Amino acid sequence: MKFATPLPIDDVLDALKAALAARASAVLVAPPGAGKTTRVPLALMDESWLGGRKLLVLEPRRIAARAAAERMAATLSEAVGERIGLRARMVSKSGPKTRIEVVTEGVFTRMILDDPELSGIGAVLFDEFHERSLDADLGLALTLDCQRALRDDLRILPMSATLDGARVARLLGDAPVIESEGRAFPVETRYVGRDANARIEDQMADAVMRAWRAEAGSILAFLPGQGEIRRVEERLKERIADPAVVVAPLYGAMDAKAQDLALEPARAGGRKIVLATSIAETSITIEGVRVVIDCGLARVPRFESDVGVTRLETVRVSRAAADQRRGRAGRTEPGVCYRLWDEPQTQSLPAFAEPEIRSADLSGLLLDCAEWGATDPLSLSWIDPPAAAAMDAARGELTELDALDAKGRITDMGKRLRSLPLPPRLARMVIAAAELGHAEDAAEIAALMVERGLGGNNADLAHRLESFRRDRSRRASDMRKLAASWARLAGVRRAQPREDLSLARILALAFPERIAKARGAPGQFLLANGRGANLDPAHPLARSPYIVAAELSGSAASTRVLLAAVADEADVLAAVGHRIREADEIDFDPAAAALRGRRVRRLDAILLGNEPRPVAANEATSRLLAEGIAKLGLDRLPWSKSQLQFRHRVGFLRAAEGEEWPDLSDAALGETAAAWLAPFLDGKTKLSDIGADDLGAALDALLPWSLKRRVDDEAPTHFEAPTGNRHAIDYETAGAPALHIRVQELFGLTQHPSIAGGRLPLTLHLLSPAHRPIQITRDLLGFWRGSWAAVKAEMKGRYPRHPWPDDPAQAAPTSRAKPRGT
Repeated sequence: MKFATPLPIDDVLDALKAALAARASAVLVAPPGAGKTTRVPLALMDESWLGGRKLLVLEPRRIAARAAAERMAATLSEAVGERIGLRARMVSKSGPKTRIEVVTEGVFTRMILDDPELSGIGAVLFDEFHERSLDADLGLALTLDCQRALRDDLRILPMSATLDGARVARLLGDAPVIESEGRAFPVETRYVGRDANARIEDQMADAVMRAWRAEAGSILAFLPGQGEIRRVEERLKERIADPAVVVAPLYGAMDAKAQDLALEPARAGGRKIVLATSIAETSITIEGVRVVIDCGLARVPRFESDVGVTRLETVRVSRAAADQRRGRAGRTEPGVCYRLWDEPQTQSLPAFAEPEIRSADLSGLLLDCAEWGATDPLSLSWIDPPAAAAMDAARGELTELDALDAKGRITDMGKRLRSLPLPPRLARMVIAAAELGHAEDAAEIAALMVERGLGGNNADLAHRLESFRRDRSRRASDMRKLAASWARLAGVRRAQPREDLSLARILALAFPERIAKARGAPGQFLLANGRGANLDPAHPLARSPYIVAAELSGSAASTRVLLAAVADEADVLAAVGHRIREADEIDFDPAAAALRGRRVRRLDAILLGNEPRPVAANEATSRLLAEGIAKLGLDRLPWSKSQLQFRHRVGFLRAAEGEEWPDLSDAALGETAAAWLAPFLDGKTKLSDIGADDLGAALDALLPWSLKRRVDDEAPTHFEAPTGNRHAIDYETAGAPALHIRVQELFGLTQHPSIAGGRLPLTLHLLSPAHRPIQITRDLLGFWRGSWAAVKAEMKGRYPRHPWPDDPAQAAPTSRAKPRGT
């Protein structure tokens, strides 16, 4: 085929034809703008090895599929539906003359599963394969399996703008790699930085205005998502009064007419500012753009298998994506790219975006593999195999949905789920609702969830559903027709009694773990899966007693509800009554320092109700009581002075002699309360039931008999002074055991008081007759010989009725004052 307009890809078309004539597979690497999407299929259309069969071109998105089909049809001076066909959600334009069919990747997966031989198909081209969507990876794995087992004549051609071609080639059996140099005009890169504390919308609007004033031509600005696009659009329309300037949003959840406005060239004498998500990186062409403004961010889905939620996460773009965005400015003439980061940060960007297979919900993939006959997906060929943990989570979910049996084989229910082009949970919701006479309602809810943007952005499902039903746009009309077809596919043959179902009950058929109960302030909810979620406190749903969340966003620590249905307890009981568990529970009440019994009803993490129940004292409750008291603090126990001293004595011996002595500190006893205290709490349910005798028995059990005798010998409770009086030894004082005693009671001593067989001197706190400290010493004889004279001189004047001998080591001890008159 001869082409009127030359494109860079033309230089490698002969090599590509030769490669595919000789081999069943090849890899084509060509930069954006080279023309691979629209020129390669047309160049291959008449190849002899096709044998009159069709050629499929896979695109990652509907907008790209539609644009590619329309451009190829225009090249042939035809309308889409003749030699160039198109098949995507809500659109099918093909006929008997169709030779090239452009399909979305998700549609292709259903095509090959319904017809594993791909009858009538001669080649499958995976366009923009570098995006590594889950459907693209699965589609390539299934196509390879088809080629190897059923169709050795089937050609496979992954095409990419930025790709490790050698890696893909190895997967295809060392297929030849054809590379096109492409042709691009020079693009000047300007780094304008970004303030992390300022809103991205404000900084992007400022950058657009700066470029609009400084540069000629249309502008393409990349933003993470729809919300940021709409906010930047509002700011620009407030600042640009020129009617010749068109501000055009571009994202997936838009009507085709609105997308066309962004894609078509600016009017003569006018300019266009296109605000786009990452869909504008490679797979579509926007005419007239010579200025690109890149915020450096993208929004990607992240699946959390532990709670079954896919969240949209804002991440930094890869270097490959940044280069593709930059290249958009040099497609037709020299351009300029403004980047909202600093130049050194470019090297810290990841080289490529993470493949979706590493972060996506794999339940649909696993069900498709089971339909294919691959109960173990790893038996297929993958560039990056699915992670085992994610597959286990998906297998558990599909088993719970009765879609897979214990061996991973697809069940009759699994086949019914696959008959609906929906994620497994939504398909199960539509089928279950159909059995209750509500297939249409459930199908329309599913339509809202898979086709983003329908019905507006109100978080109330009822409001959004009503708006969707009133919407007379082509997109809404097509989706209503599609939903009606899903309802027909899910319909049951026998008549079913029609039961009144609320939207919440229908939604709970798909997401029982996203039933949420209000807690705390308005807008705060606890999901059945244990996570917290929040709504705008001003939203009408914020004061609902229960909701069922359909869409969630944000981090696990700050999850926002994007779409939900209001519910009440009757809805919860009707929807998931079989999941509600009733049980008797006993907890420790810290305020009362006592055990409290209650009978509770729970839906997983949600407490639905409880009523008091008496506590039957037993071994388990003794453990609960002991552990609860330990958390309060062991100082709350009624320790006697002797028990406290005993613990300190043992602590002293442990420090002095080693770990043969048990650790009786608060920290150690707190950690092991269930072991040492619980056995002595028989029949007790509160702190006030515990007495000192109970604690004494528990302490006694902690010390082996071999050590009990040594305690009194090595760490006596008292010191007997020369006066015969017994004084308690203080083992709690840091450093060493201490003795607080009036100095007169030690007169006559020629040895320092000690314990542990004389090995450890006591720390003497010598007191005046008024029990005030006068000296601390661990050398009593040195004190007698040294500073006693100064102490005596001071004390004698202050306490004249008490003896203050010159030589206390030879004086008689006393605990009394001198008689009057002496």
